[in-house]
Amino acid sequence: MTALFALATSLMWGLADFGGGLLTRRIPALTVVVVSQCIAVVVLGAVVLATGAWGEWGPRLWFAVGAGLVGPVAMLAFYKALALGPMGVVSPLGSLGVAVPVGVGLFLGERPGFAQFAGIAVAVAGIVLAGGPELRGAPVRRQAVLLTLLAAFGFGAVMALIAEASSTVTGLFLALFVQRVTNVLAGGAALYVSVRRGAVALPEDTGMRALRSALPALAFVGLADVAANGTYAMAARSGPVTVAAVLASLYPVVTALAARGVLKERLRGVQAAGAGLALIGTVLLATG
Repeated sequence: MTALFALATSLMWGLADFGGGLLTRRIPALTVVVVSQCIAVVVLGAVVLATGAWGEWGPRLWFAVGAGLVGPVAMLAFYKALALGPMGVVSPLGSLGVAVPVGVGLFLGERPGFAQFAGIAVAVAGIVLAGGPELRGAPVRRQAVLLTLLAAFGFGAVMALIAEASSTVTGLFLALFVQRVTNVLAGGAALYVSVRRGAVALPEDTGMRALRSALPALAFVGLADVAANGTYAMAARSGPVTVAAVLASLYPVVTALAARGVLKERLRGVQAAGAGLALIGTVLLATG
């Protein structure tokens, strides 16, 4: 079940990233993050009420609060790094956040077998290559590298924290709700500060009309991200974190394939090679 839940996580994260990427072409990125998470809060709040998950309050929810605080910081650092570019270097480096939950698993005593170690190495290489790294002629500013590494650490920390935020299914609903409320508060504060400094929260030409027309897509992005966090927590609880984290981090492959299928973007040779390596790593991890 670990492999199944983790692969479902990578599918939903990949599609959420693809949808979010499309939306940020029309709407400021921070607005996309805040609005999509607001929708997720409403849906999760209804789920928590319906399942009686309020009774699961406990100290473990501090992990969810931590994940909710770290997530927006990581996302903002990643967007800033992408703006500094080049994207072909920044995007693959952001995938290295998988090292955090893998390191946590090893620290807690997990010892994958030889086939799984090989699968981790092959899959991580595939994840990085699937982002289409620019291997030549790509000057990189030090600030972009530092911001990307900060974002990668943040993404990995969110995976590690959310895996510890609950011990039951209903508790997981409550943990995800707390995480998203924290996301909205932190992201909303950042959006407020950004607007006060002169940035725009909505497209200047279409304004609220653009936001209303994008609500279904925003809902998909927010709910897919929530579902991915949930399935990752299930994967980490049902099997080795080292395996769950790597399989869940295959989402750049999904994003690249979605761009190929929907936008007809051609995969570069290095991306195709990365997708192939990721597939081989997946097989080794699932059967090791």
